[in-house]
Amino acid sequence: MVAGATGLVGSAVVKAFTSTGKNVVILNRSVVDLLNESETLEFVHEVKPDFVIDAAARVGGIGANNNFPVEFLLDNLKIQQNLMSACHKVKVPHFVFLGSSCIYPRDCMQPIKEEYLMSGPLESTNSAYAIAKIAGIELVNSYRKEYGAKWISLMPTNLYGPGDNFNLAASHVMPAFIRRFIEATETRAKKVTLWGSGSPLREFLHVNDLAKAVVLASEKYDSSLHLNIGSGEDLSIKELAFKVANAAGFEGEIEWDSSRPDGTPRKVLDVSRIKALGWKPTITLDEGIASTIAWYKEANARGEVRK
Repeated sequence: MVAGATGLVGSAVVKAFTSTGKNVVILNRSVVDLLNESETLEFVHEVKPDFVIDAAARVGGIGANNNFPVEFLLDNLKIQQNLMSACHKVKVPHFVFLGSSCIYPRDCMQPIKEEYLMSGPLESTNSAYAIAKIAGIELVNSYRKEYGAKWISLMPTNLYGPGDNFNLAASHVMPAFIRRFIEATETRAKKVTLWGSGSPLREFLHVNDLAKAVVLASEKYDSSLHLNIGSGEDLSIKELAFKVANAAGFEGEIEWDSSRPDGTPRKVLDVSRIKALGWKPTITLDEGIASTIAWYKEANARGEVRK
């Protein structure tokens, strides 16, 4: 069973497990409200899954996280608590909790090892979301410790790809750039203004590569230590903007609004543990950007883009 099955991550995970011959049950908001404890328990009890992937969460970019910390903290705590509690009561043997690399300290040593969790203060613009995900890791480990559950936590880096959220008020940096530069190209705008200074360094991973890592980890990983999943390579937000602009065909000026927050200065994961299991990303950033732009244009023409 995949929770959050129609989101960016969930839809890719569904495809990945289906391709291995697994019978996948889809769980999203139209099926059951994970914020409702009794509804969640009733659904899980009816399905009785052998394996649950928790890709359900309230997510958003730096602006949304910074403006709605109460919702990001409470909703994510409720979602993961309700789902894990239901899975425990139904005795689901395997559970994969998907978090985020924002769990690590703002000024963390780089590349970030799993052991660096809680070694310093969090980035203030998304600390509420980060705290919720840290609580999720602790809850997984508590079920392991108290009940011997074979549950694990995976922490992906910045993700992108088909099915992303392109709503500029809530999206992450990659989909926001893709939409902004495509629209600027279509309207023949001469200038695009982007948030921050463009100096922060970030790492990006195509969601299809993440899905393959989830399948592999579900088969080979069993530890209380959460597992990083990323490309292990970073670039500046300014470099990313130029890549997306070029791929979108935008030839105008890029301006930076330094009055807007930058977030964490640098964030690149140490992914040696997941690679030791036999996984590595196969989609380059340039390939991923090009294919996501192509998908966006086709899906947007059909009115199927979340924005």
